Amino acid sequence: MRFFVFTTLSFFCLSLSWAQAPASLPAGAEPPKLAASAAPSAIEKRTEHIRIEDAGSRIDELRIGGETKTIDVQPKGGMPAYQVAPTSGERSWKILGF
Repeated sequence: MRFFVFTTLSFFCLSLSWAQAPASLPAGAEPPKLAASAAPSAIEKRTEHIRIEDAGSRIDELRIGGETKTIDVQPKGGMPAYQVAPTSGERSWKILGF
């Protein structure tokens, strides 16, 4: 009985491994090529404009492909606007904005 179960499971596993093996190409045949639209460089990254506003300030954030590119902060009450660097967290103000 054990021999029958072991043999059946062995053949089952062997057939699964053959099903998972890649198909071989005939000699001289080239593998199929991907279309230009399916290339990884052709994938467009999602752009998100996020605005958060509360009683003290308004924060505008730009994300491209999930990565924060710019953070602009506009404090309320007449204070000057400034930008925050996403990587370092440093703040910078525009002195003469044209």
